[in-house]
Amino acid sequence: MQATPPPSLEGLAKYPKMTSWFRPDVLAKLLWRVIVSDLFEQYADGRLIVAALDTVSDQELVDRAQQFMPGKSNPPVWVLEPDSDGAIWIDFLADLGDGFDATYAIASLLSQETLTIDSHVTRRGQMLFMGGDEVYPNAAAETYRRQLRDPYDWAFPDPDPKSAKGPPVYAIPGNHDWYDGLVQFLALFSRKVNLHLGGWRSHQHRSYFALQISEKWWIWGIDAQLYDDVDQPQKDYFSAIARGMPRDTNIILCGPEPGWLYTRKPNSRSLAVINEVGRIALDANKGLKIPLVLSGDTHHYSRYVGDDSVTQFITSGGGGAFLHPTHQLEQTIDLNREQDGFSWLDGRVKTVSLGVDPQPAPGAQPKEACYPTRVESIAMLKGNFSFVAHNTGFAVLLGIFYWALGVLSVHLWWDALYAIPTILFIGFWVYTKRQEGGSLKVLALSAMNAIVHAVAVMWLALFFRYLNVGYLDPAAWPRLSFLLFAAEMVVFGGLVAGALFGLYLYASSRWWNQNHNDAYSAMRLDSHRNFLRMRIKADEVVIYPIGLDRVPKRREWRVNRAGVGSPPPVYVPISPLAPRLIEGPIAVRRAL
Repeated sequence: MQATPPPSLEGLAKYPKMTSWFRPDVLAKLLWRVIVSDLFEQYADGRLIVAALDTVSDQELVDRAQQFMPGKSNPPVWVLEPDSDGAIWIDFLADLGDGFDATYAIASLLSQETLTIDSHVTRRGQMLFMGGDEVYPNAAAETYRRQLRDPYDWAFPDPDPKSAKGPPVYAIPGNHDWYDGLVQFLALFSRKVNLHLGGWRSHQHRSYFALQISEKWWIWGIDAQLYDDVDQPQKDYFSAIARGMPRDTNIILCGPEPGWLYTRKPNSRSLAVINEVGRIALDANKGLKIPLVLSGDTHHYSRYVGDDSVTQFITSGGGGAFLHPTHQLEQTIDLNREQDGFSWLDGRVKTVSLGVDPQPAPGAQPKEACYPTRVESIAMLKGNFSFVAHNTGFAVLLGIFYWALGVLSVHLWWDALYAIPTILFIGFWVYTKRQEGGSLKVLALSAMNAIVHAVAVMWLALFFRYLNVGYLDPAAWPRLSFLLFAAEMVVFGGLVAGALFGLYLYASSRWWNQNHNDAYSAMRLDSHRNFLRMRIKADEVVIYPIGLDRVPKRREWRVNRAGVGSPPPVYVPISPLAPRLIEGPIAVRRAL
């Protein structure tokens, strides 16, 4: 598939904005995808099919993993040559293909040969790793084209469309990539002929991978499907890789979810999945170490440090999707909970603590290792006070529910006194329980929501009933009375219901540690983008967490007629992008 010709600025204006998650049609399509995935992915796991078709020896798997090393099998395509200081550079990002502006802004930063960040001169990654959820909200050919391929093609124009030579790109799928059974993901990243993602090139054969990136460092990427599950062929694959790795080497382990952040999620196996693959490395008995664990899925930056003072657990999900909060992050997380079904590598790390900036400004207090800051996170949450303005379609849908319940209230008042709160309680209970579990807090919040909305419905219904009777006889004008009541309840009920829902999202995220995903997806924030640039030399990885506080608006992009940049992207903003270091740099060394 050839790259899409860059459109004019008028054509660019038609490219997707941030996904409106509360739009009724988006909710319906997403629900349908989830239902279909739940029904069929248990019986038609695409990973098993790909593995069955990829019947190669264990040695061939290891050779593939080492193909970019100097002296190995792939010099015409790409070789990981150290820079003048003897270092290799790689980039990692996750959660990327959403609105054009955020996705393209980050791709523009990734593509530049050098990037000077707070006086640190960094090089473009010699390999690019994508940590899941390459597109939103659903996996489809058109979505991958407009929300992933086009932004990356235009940010890093292909220097030679006929050549396979270029920095390799490897990706693992997230849940949104799995909503079509992984069909489009595999068609792009595991194709026989290399995908040209701008100047980057795909080389992977499966939806998971292992690669040697220096003499002392390898990187493993895990595919956990939709059920926090590692299939047997994937286990066999990593076992073969571990047996073929040199002794005493280090692994950067990439998982699709930051399991250390999800230990309080009901029935979550996210940490257990990463741990299971990590155990494969340890069981090889070759002195392999895992001092660095990376993930996306949560759309912020945060870094936790293990109680061994070595292992770093970093979440960097700022590639383009809506922003997630940080104010809910725990200071310390217990990972040693065998009774709950998880631990980290047989207790090698028992607890993790939120890190602090290892290189604070002179005279300043070290900042917590999270982006945005907690203060910024709470301040942005106030955007839910404008829930109706941001989510008009959902407010109308709530207004329709209010109208239906209002009809019940008007015609069956005594029944409505218990029926309406019960109906609303069931709705809120099902909605919240799926995300937050069935705790007493969820039960209490569902009951509170039901009572508040029931009072609002019945008060509005009675108010409009008596208001309308004053100037319109229902007996003489039954249809007109019916339509007028419906219009009033949908419009004013939608305004009230939407405002109450926004207040609930604010309060539940701010004080009750609930509904963080919905509270922030409702606002569709595209600020605080981030990715990781890593410099690898000997036994050390130096991580540069790069943040972009502000993303240009669509009207701020211009065609790059002056050829600014190396390579020059197709579009540049009126005011140059202003990336900065979130913290650090952070040095990660092998544990003794």
